[in-house]
Amino acid sequence: MFSNAKEEFGVKKVAIYARVSTTEQAEEGYSIDEQLRLLKEWCKDKGHEVFQEYIDRGISGKSIKKREALQQLLRDASQKEFDIVIVWKTNRLARNILDTLKIIELLDKNNIVFQSYSENHENETKEGRFRLYMMSALAEYERENIAENVKMGMLARAREGSWNGGQVLGYDTVHTNVENRKRRMSKLVINEKEAQTVRRIFQLYTEGNGYKSIANRVNKEGHLSKKGNYFTINAIKTIVTNPVYAGYIRYNVRRDWNEKRRNNINPDPIIEKGKHNPIVSRETWEQAQAILKTRTGKPNRVHSGNYPLTGILKCPTCGASTVLSRTNNRNKDGTKRVLEYYVCGAWKNKGTIACKSNGVRVDKANQFVFSKLNALATSNELLHDVLKRVNQNNNDQAEPMQKEFEHLKKSISSLQAKKDKVLGLYEDGIIDKSDLQERLAKLSQENERLENRLKPIREKLENSSVSEISYKFVKEVLTKFQQVFQEHTNNEQQKRLVHLLIDEITVDDRRNVETIRLKFNQDIIKYLSNKGEDESLDTDSSSPFCVYLDVYAKEVEPIRD
Repeated sequence: MFSNAKEEFGVKKVAIYARVSTTEQAEEGYSIDEQLRLLKEWCKDKGHEVFQEYIDRGISGKSIKKREALQQLLRDASQKEFDIVIVWKTNRLARNILDTLKIIELLDKNNIVFQSYSENHENETKEGRFRLYMMSALAEYERENIAENVKMGMLARAREGSWNGGQVLGYDTVHTNVENRKRRMSKLVINEKEAQTVRRIFQLYTEGNGYKSIANRVNKEGHLSKKGNYFTINAIKTIVTNPVYAGYIRYNVRRDWNEKRRNNINPDPIIEKGKHNPIVSRETWEQAQAILKTRTGKPNRVHSGNYPLTGILKCPTCGASTVLSRTNNRNKDGTKRVLEYYVCGAWKNKGTIACKSNGVRVDKANQFVFSKLNALATSNELLHDVLKRVNQNNNDQAEPMQKEFEHLKKSISSLQAKKDKVLGLYEDGIIDKSDLQERLAKLSQENERLENRLKPIREKLENSSVSEISYKFVKEVLTKFQQVFQEHTNNEQQKRLVHLLIDEITVDDRRNVETIRLKFNQDIIKYLSNKGEDESLDTDSSSPFCVYLDVYAKEVEPIRD
């Protein structure tokens, strides 16, 4: 009865989308809370009801694929869950015309209206759509022009020896005003405490130590990175190859700012004498580069074997993903043999300060995991037993999880009421602006904390919306998996397939496999349906469901050697 009344009086369900990048969070007018306040006021004025708030915090608008809230909105739009999508500004939704067109096309297909609060854009009329597309294209053109002008200005400053970068270990960045310049100039000033760490790293490198050995040594000695973290192999390499420490400025390292791939490296970056003081002498720098040159000439080790469990097999001590490691042993007859292990990635990258190796033999781990998958696919009784346990666990957890979800939703609504009350106190002159900002900041922090607790619970409830995991469905996926896996002869294809099916593998402190967590979602189904031929899974149509299946490995012999 009430839903019919709403339709009669034109009440629409509205999806509110808000986004702010990390850099925009500090800019006036861009805050999430302000966007939400304006958009909820709009809904109230129009007499519409808010269906859900979709919020991407601290995320750039460059790519729509990495924004979880937007992806959820698009999935809900495909199910026609709401009537209107409203954003504060079109660039909150997408930063380029192609993404905008794809989103609007999806909304049009499902008869969903798009509204931009500050720009009065809409997609209900052909004139509105034309204006929206034209303004989006113009905005993208202006952004590209601004980016090009900024890049040219930074190139000019680099040629002058001025610093364009951000924070760098060993220096503090000081910003100064310069006459006849709009932008403040950045200057590097030596931070003596951090400079000691840099000098120590160069000392160890010029003494002949490798990156891992240096990382292990400085971590044990108590040295920390600029952000207070342990040093990794890559961090050490970055320091000994950075000419800033010898008093030079290096800029334009990449051909394209938007690409961070290896093949995007510019072979001829700008290197100019800087306006800052060096931390290491020219002799030390040249000695380090000479060592680097001799080592660079050595061919990289190519691991051509089959290592499908790297990344999904987890360290039993710290939970880090495992990586490949090799050791050389000798047989009794004196011949050499190479043993391959899955080892803790944190140990491999940062040394013993971070964790232990916790090595698991590659051949034994692979054999164990694949034999377990084969047993599941071929033993009807085993699969029935596993599904019975999983379905029972899901049922047992659903009710308390739903109660916690409702409690958190109620707490979030209560916080919004408190925000409204604080704003009322400010409008009545009872509190001043600084008090208002302090109270709102605390409420926003609490709101974010609750949202972070709510998110995984919401995902679990959505994933468990299927009343029971079907035996037939799981059986078909596992059977198809075996078939496609055997058809793939390429190691990378096999690894990709394994990573689509297996979410993670846990190991106990004796290095025995504890659980194999299987993941059934749209990605694995699509891949198996195409027999692996479609390598580019479209994340815009990201999985509307995801079912996890924990397979326990009990009463199994250790996989150690």
